[in-house]
Formats: sequence, structure tokens, C-alpha cells
Amino acid sequence: VKKLLTFLTCLYFLPQVCGCIILGFSIWIRVSSERQVNACSHTSTFMLGGVNLLIAVGAIIMILGFLGCCGAVKESRCMLMLFFIALLLILILQLAAGVLGAVYKPQVEAAFNLTLSEGVSALGSTTGEYKEYQEEFQKLEKMYQCCGLKDGPKDWGQNFDKKNDICQCEVEKPSSSDLCTNYRGRYVYKK
Repeated sequence: VKKLLTFLTCLYFLPQVCGCIILGFSIWIRVSSERQVNACSHTSTFMLGGVNLLIAVGAIIMILGFLGCCGAVKESRCMLMLFFIALLLILILQLAAGVLGAVYKPQVEAAFNLTLSEGVSALGSTTGEYKEYQEEFQKLEKMYQCCGLKDGPKDWGQNFDKKNDICQCEVEKPSSSDLCTNYRGRYVYKK
């Protein structure tokens, strides 16, 4: 009985660890994204909504794991029943989300493509309205060694010719690197 109890305790402890990992990772994303100023507020709201959902899911899973772990240690039927009911509800919610995702897939893809197109037009804007967004996006490109959102350096439009540091590949020998490609006489990141 003691070995079974120890096994169950370890088994119930696993969701708590997973919840902690999800919670920690999503909080890290939230905090790091708040430091980056985004001129396209609708895009950041859309993305941060998903991160907020991850924070909530991580916290709930962590609490449920704690409930299951305590229920196994204390041998409490009430705690274990609450744990089971909560897991059953989560399973039902996941199935419902999967069905809704399958049914509304075209609408989700359309919303994503619209957001992506608006981001591309903000990169190509020459009015100065999106200057802060463009500067922050250039920092992301340098950090992740990539260029553009959809079509690489073409996304920058006329801005690509005006600024020499857009998508600039920072490798000693860009011609022999797998990271770089030649575009309009300059070496830019391939990704």
C-alpha cells in the first residue's frame, strides 16, 4: 500500500511540475513582451491574449496537481474526487476547443493573415507612423537572424533602400554562410 501511495504521489506531482513550467514560461513571455514596444496594438493584444490564457492554464494545472498530490498523501477521497472532476472538465474543454478550432479554422486563418498583412504594411510604411514598430522589429530581426514577416526583405518595401541596416547579415564571410543571401546587392538573412 505504501509503494502504491508513493507511486500515486509521484504521478499526481507530475501535473504540478508541468503547470509550473507552463506558468513560468508564459510569465517570462509576458514580461519580455512588455519590454518591447509594439506600435500595432491590435497585434500585441491578440498575442498577449494567448499568453494570458497560458498563464491561467498553467496556474490551474499547478493547483490541480497540488490538489491531487495532497489527496494521494492524505488519502482523501474528497480531494481525489475534486482532482478527477477537474481533470474531466479540462478534457471536455479541450475536446470542445478542438472541435471549435476545426469548425472555425478558416476564420482563424483569415484573422491571422489579416494581422500578418497589417504587420507587413506597417514595415513598408514610409510615413513615420510606424517608426517605433519598425525599429523594434529590426531589433528582433538581428536577435533571431531573420528578415521580414512574409516575403523576407520585400516586406520592407521602399524602406529597404533607404536604410542600409535593415536585415543586414552580420557574419564575417556572408557569401559562404548558410544564414545569408544576396538581395539587391546587400547580404541579408535568409530566414
